[in-house]
Amino acid sequence: MVYSEVNYGKGSAIKQGLEKASGDFTLIQDSDLEYNPNDYKKLFEPALNLKADVVYGSRFLGGNYVRLHFFWHFLANKILTIISNIFTNLNMTDMETGYKLINTEAFKNINIQEKAFGIEPEVTIKLAKKKYIFYEVPISYEGRSYEEGKKIRLRDAFVAIFCIFKYAFFSK
Repeated sequence: MVYSEVNYGKGSAIKQGLEKASGDFTLIQDSDLEYNPNDYKKLFEPALNLKADVVYGSRFLGGNYVRLHFFWHFLANKILTIISNIFTNLNMTDMETGYKLINTEAFKNINIQEKAFGIEPEVTIKLAKKKYIFYEVPISYEGRSYEEGKKIRLRDAFVAIFCIFKYAFFSK
């Protein structure tokens, strides 16, 4: 476990954890438990049985349950995912998911730069550029309201768009 006295952001936390990772796969789950840990098995199935390098849990493929999203979050996610798909040539449904399983060697083969939520498009684009094999699996999702601690804001969507273009055109 890696612990920090100060919250430096999601990207920083993932980068710190990845430096300590030693298993075959690294699983990312946002700490707010909007994603159900019972879905871990779903993430591992394509990695173990189909040689997937990257498995994203999708809130839009139909898990056991999905708490209805804020409409504007849903729309922003769809727009960001479509823009990401244009540059990665993937047909994913949920690029911004906080539930990912990535081959640790592949994950360590990219240089993470983003310190906050921009890590989502950064990781997706960098792994896609290296031609790793992606899968998506349906997951359950129990999203939170702002009153319950949801932190994502409109500003983060603009950061994500910037990151998509930045990593699509200016990174290896």
